Amino acid sequence: MAGKKSRTFLGKLAEHYDALSQPCYEQCAALCYRPAPDGFQVLVVTSRESGRWIIPKGWPIEGKKDYQAAAQEALEEAGIRGKVKKKPFGYFTYLKKLDTGRQVPCIVQVHLLKVDGTEADFRENGQRRREWVSCYEAARRVQEPELKGLLLTLARKRDGQRN
Repeated sequence: MAGKKSRTFLGKLAEHYDALSQPCYEQCAALCYRPAPDGFQVLVVTSRESGRWIIPKGWPIEGKKDYQAAAQEALEEAGIRGKVKKKPFGYFTYLKKLDTGRQVPCIVQVHLLKVDGTEADFRENGQRRREWVSCYEAARRVQEPELKGLLLTLARKRDGQRN
């Protein structure tokens, strides 16, 4: 059985050889979290094009550090304000579909953002859904394996702090 899964995974990778053989693009993301009665929750938003669950992310912004760009994406995509960590929490990769239809590999630098407040009116309001869920539920919803891993790592760290 494991051999069959490996061939399936390798087959999927082979389908994307052209995209994966290109230079990697870089993006910044905010992993937003807030206290909740059962510990804490994280924010997931839907992408505008496919509607899949992700965290707020985007391209670097000229004149801003990556952690500042991540905080800006959280504000624009989800109306989230808060204190962002300068040091990256981790990274994940995915294939980004450009407006041209071409797919390119992206590596996303993820920064933790402790939420201070939310805005009802924000730039992409009405273009995305946003939901607060547990890290485990967020990991279930997102497609990117490395992002799932970051969410589960955050859950374990937070669970360890409560014990």
